[in-house]
Amino acid sequence: MTRHNISSGSPFEPRFGFSRAVRLGDRVIVAGTAPIWPDDYVDPDPAAQARRCLEIMLRALAEAGGAAEDVVRTRMFITDPAHAEAVGEAHGEVFSEIRPAATMVVVSGLLDPRWLVEMELEAGLTT
Repeated sequence: MTRHNISSGSPFEPRFGFSRAVRLGDRVIVAGTAPIWPDDYVDPDPAAQARRCLEIMLRALAEAGGAAEDVVRTRMFITDPAHAEAVGEAHGEVFSEIRPAATMVVVSGLLDPRWLVEMELEAGLTT
């Protein structure tokens, strides 16, 4: 099987030795994705942060040859249980019909204190 590493351009990728996503055969894994805009802006709204994470992840998945319909698992890490509804609703905007296996976990903190949510996904490509 051919391995295809996908970069999002994050400065952490070469420094920390990871890829935004990796495709191996028909499997695509997208790494934990933070809600950062290109200018380093982070919206303080948890729903906007979730949408930004989804946008980045789905772009990486598309670069690997996949689409939202191929997603079989998502993980959502939130820093406050009060954000669960907003993050879950944003997730549902993309996945309400697809309904991947999903996990939401409350964590004590993320790498940057501005981040209220971080997400990752796994996909199985059928093509």
